[in-house]
Amino acid sequence: MAEPITNYQLLVTSDRASLITGSQHSDARGKISFINDCDLSKAKRFYVIEPAGIEVVRAWQAHQREEKWFYVIEGSFKIVLTKPDDWKNPSSHLPFEEYILTASQAQILYVPGGYANGFQSLEPKSKIMVFSSFTVKESMEDDFRYDKSLWYKW
Repeated sequence: MAEPITNYQLLVTSDRASLITGSQHSDARGKISFINDCDLSKAKRFYVIEPAGIEVVRAWQAHQREEKWFYVIEGSFKIVLTKPDDWKNPSSHLPFEEYILTASQAQILYVPGGYANGFQSLEPKSKIMVFSSFTVKESMEDDFRYDKSLWYKW
């Protein structure tokens, strides 16, 4: 008999971005946040971004093949995603998906290849950890940049 498919396996076989939700536990010793259904075995690296202020927008970065996982470790962020219809000259009016992630909730936003992303911190001193399925060199070979005002009114 085959093993049941987990929620995470369903997510990563899709070409859609998805929130992976964990939980938290508190007791006299403190609090632990966990996400047990997140397989990061494809991740080759991670980095932490701490924007200079809430007015700073980091957009648009896009990758045809590279996968990303976003996890807020302090504060909160608005993350906006869209799927470019043409990588060299995309339409200016594409639908977008908007997510709010906070450090107080155990959530990871999984973004498969094929998306452009942009984000903005919603609180001072916010920090976001980004896991990537590509090395820096591989990522640079799959990197597309667009003007931050192209698809979304920040």
